[in-house]
Amino acid sequence: MVHTKFCDVFGVDYPIVQGGMQWVGCAELTAAVANAGGLGFLTALTQPTPEALVAEIDRCRELTDKPFGVNLTILPAINPPPYAEYRDAIIESGVRIVETAGANPAEHLPAFREAGVKVLHKCTSVRHAVKAQELGVDGISIDGFECAGHPGEDDIGGLVLIPAAAERISVPLIASGGFADARGLVAALALGADGINMGTRFLATREAPVHDNVKRRLVEATELDTELIFRPLRNTARVARNDVSRKVVRILDEGGQFEDVRELVAGVRGREVLRTGNLDDGVWTAGVVQGLIHDIPTVAELIDRIVIGAKGLIEGKLSEVIGK
Repeated sequence: MVHTKFCDVFGVDYPIVQGGMQWVGCAELTAAVANAGGLGFLTALTQPTPEALVAEIDRCRELTDKPFGVNLTILPAINPPPYAEYRDAIIESGVRIVETAGANPAEHLPAFREAGVKVLHKCTSVRHAVKAQELGVDGISIDGFECAGHPGEDDIGGLVLIPAAAERISVPLIASGGFADARGLVAALALGADGINMGTRFLATREAPVHDNVKRRLVEATELDTELIFRPLRNTARVARNDVSRKVVRILDEGGQFEDVRELVAGVRGREVLRTGNLDDGVWTAGVVQGLIHDIPTVAELIDRIVIGAKGLIEGKLSEVIGK
């Protein structure tokens, strides 16, 4: 079907990745992606302790015998999680693929390398991708401005960012931000990537462990229905547009500081939105790609139609253009 060097390096059938998503990257979704031939990631910090992560890894193994990984997002915090303990839990559980994101992963790479763990590092700029490659990661996931969550502060969309990174990167390169279907996969390959990462699109699948109201909202929403919060604080995040996110934008645009919105953006409130389906109770991440989401399929249905559709585009419409 569609096979790239990413598949060879990371041991999967198709170059389609379900990256880490806080509160969403659990065993059911990750295993479904793995069983369908993609690469799914559990999200380490969704679990309250390293011990709980070990249990979730074991649960995922009960659901799939295919390769899957664990996302470890490293962010500055007043009271940071015990990242080293989560890292050691991943290694001791025998997981062989990790997605790192956030801060520089250099501190953790020696331990992963010694244990034979392949590292896919997610970043938002060419300079950070080049640095990660120099540090010895096995793959890069490059996040364009379209993405949900933190797109960085450069505001470079995928149409430029992906080929700019491809010119500098020799390890497998995964394109992230704005991908939902076969057209996106073919476009990413044409831009020089070796596959795609999808977050928001996998949120709108039957296996995603979130309330149906969230999934239906993604189907109903358009590409216009996101907000960029924290822009004045130089910590931009793309989230779904709702009453809370609009209020956060207004307060910060009027000169407010983080303390003025802390309660509004509390992670526990966002988690409750995903659990209860009360869409205006907190902020929750979504990408502009929601404008391309029109249904709620199973993971297998989604991956199958992307792979089959990509093959059809390459052999059909694109070959016809060349023939003329």
